[in-house]
Amino acid sequence: MASAFVLLCPCAMAQGDPDRVVIEGHYDNAVGSTDAASQGVIRAELLKSRPALRPGELLEFVPGVIVTQHSGDGKANQYFLRGFNLDHGTDFATSIDGMPVNMPTHGHGQGYTDLNFLIPELVDRIEYRKGPYLSRSGDFAAAGSADIRYRRSLAQPLAQLTLGERGYQRLVGAGSTPVAGDTQLLGALELMHNDGPWTLPEHLKKASGALILSQGDRERGWSASLMGHGARWDATDQVPQRAIDAGTLGRFDAIDTSDGGSTSRASLAGEWHRRQGDDGLRISAYAMRYRLDLFSNFTYALERAGGDQFEQRDSRSVFGLNAARDWGQELLGRPSRSELGVQLRHDRIRVGLFDTVARQRVGTTRDDAVRETSLALYAENSLAWTPWLRTVAGVRADTFRFAVDSSLPANSGRSADTQVSPKLSVVLGPWQHTEFFINAGRGFHSNDARGTTSTVDPKTQAPVTPVPGLVASTGWELGARTEALRGLQSSLALWELRSRSELVYVGDAGTTEANRPSRRRGIEWNNRYVPVPWLLVDADLAWTRARFSDSSPDGDRIPGAVERVASAAITLRDMGAWSASLQWRYLGPRPLVEDDSQRAAASLLTNLRVSRKLTRDAELSVDVFNLLDRQVNDIEYLYESRLPTEAAAVLDRHVHPAEPRTLRVTLQLRF
Repeated sequence: MASAFVLLCPCAMAQGDPDRVVIEGHYDNAVGSTDAASQGVIRAELLKSRPALRPGELLEFVPGVIVTQHSGDGKANQYFLRGFNLDHGTDFATSIDGMPVNMPTHGHGQGYTDLNFLIPELVDRIEYRKGPYLSRSGDFAAAGSADIRYRRSLAQPLAQLTLGERGYQRLVGAGSTPVAGDTQLLGALELMHNDGPWTLPEHLKKASGALILSQGDRERGWSASLMGHGARWDATDQVPQRAIDAGTLGRFDAIDTSDGGSTSRASLAGEWHRRQGDDGLRISAYAMRYRLDLFSNFTYALERAGGDQFEQRDSRSVFGLNAARDWGQELLGRPSRSELGVQLRHDRIRVGLFDTVARQRVGTTRDDAVRETSLALYAENSLAWTPWLRTVAGVRADTFRFAVDSSLPANSGRSADTQVSPKLSVVLGPWQHTEFFINAGRGFHSNDARGTTSTVDPKTQAPVTPVPGLVASTGWELGARTEALRGLQSSLALWELRSRSELVYVGDAGTTEANRPSRRRGIEWNNRYVPVPWLLVDADLAWTRARFSDSSPDGDRIPGAVERVASAAITLRDMGAWSASLQWRYLGPRPLVEDDSQRAAASLLTNLRVSRKLTRDAELSVDVFNLLDRQVNDIEYLYESRLPTEAAAVLDRHVHPAEPRTLRVTLQLRF
């Protein structure tokens, strides 16, 4: 994370309204700025004020999102939101400057979201929304979505060096310069190494870079970006609790010391936009090349005497095009704005699952060539019926086509699926600096293409039933946002989301796991308070009730559904040359099995950042993660495994610990 602590802007009087307070510099979430209580924008000033252990943890700035890790840090994170164990991103859509990060039909997990290529110092803002209420959001966005926007220029070039415990080293250089008139060129390079607290050193080596060429402003302009990323690591996966309790295995020990992986990603993207009066047009396109080789062993010696390690390989090319036009007009004699958009994506994928020993292949479970194409059309209209009543009505149509050429001929084939998703939002107010929202809509996530054509289990050869390509979800939300108290922005949302099926493609087994319909409901309460110009207080609380909606003797609890999430932070600035931020993050208990007989324990972590300006262009920051050195787990699972010394399988908890207290020091220089 960047070590520069950008100034906290004080509460500012809204022009012409001496009673209204706007919290500037950190959030764009004022009354009148969004269509839902659970929608907003996080600015770079806030991102720079707090530490993040990993790049993916930037998503924790989105209220209610929790980010963890259960393997090596080169792998995508584990995400939690609104009672979803999102695995690596199945129901939360993430993009960088409009270019999608989620990977469909992925070797490890559907919607795989690897944000390790992200360079936090370049982030300008995060635009987030929850629920399936926005017409522009499609696949993987049922629980929510976030678009991370990069800067187009930097006020000054920067060089940043971070050193930390256990072999952590990170070097970042970034700067921008004008070329050919008002055209700007921004470049950044990140190099990183980390061993982590693991008995088996992680040996993570990562390099990321970005070049962004841009011209113009918000009214008229264009940009082109070239990004690259590569990483290699050794992994310590989750370990059985029984071995820890017996003292035969430490919390940070590895069982299969050959686990790990490598990944690379390169992308070329461009966008062009123009606005003339009330009319606007946006066009963007991208091309991406991606690769992952991941070696894991979660059951140790349950299936094979030589060990259960397997390789998941994913190699793909991705191409996409987005275009949207919006315009203002009068409708029914009232001011109105409409938008039409088209989104096209095509993935050409080679994806495989192989049995391995010490990263050497000894068998093939399946090896597939996949072509997946999605096309979406959407339309949306915003209509101001009165000064205090506005509606946003939209509809979205998505069609997916899958073609699978499998190493198992019985699992080859073609399939297609289509869904129409209506959306509606009603915004009431403001009255006394308070507005109210009613939101409803249908969303979806796509299933792995292999599941739509498979007719036999690749391991057992037993017959299986192909699954639908798209899984629908329907949700609603009642919300309110207020600035009635000077210096405070507060929002409250009551929501529900129903899913027709919890179908999941299990990349570890090469099969689709059918599950039951579900219903999730909850309450979110988010607060931003600036009582005095030098102090910002954040507090986000979320309660969720997640249940399968059918009846079964197994029970109705959804494994991994977190029931309570909370985050609070106190940020200080202008204390002479000093600044500081103290943050608490609470991940609540959750069932591990449908009958709720086994539950994962809650965890509470505290992070601290203290910064001091040495000169006008030099700053030193100290970050302390897990300040109280609590022994908690990042993740817990319940399943059967067998250690090499055991005679039979054992049903047990498997845990991956959160990192112990970790110190990092960053020196940043600007030129």
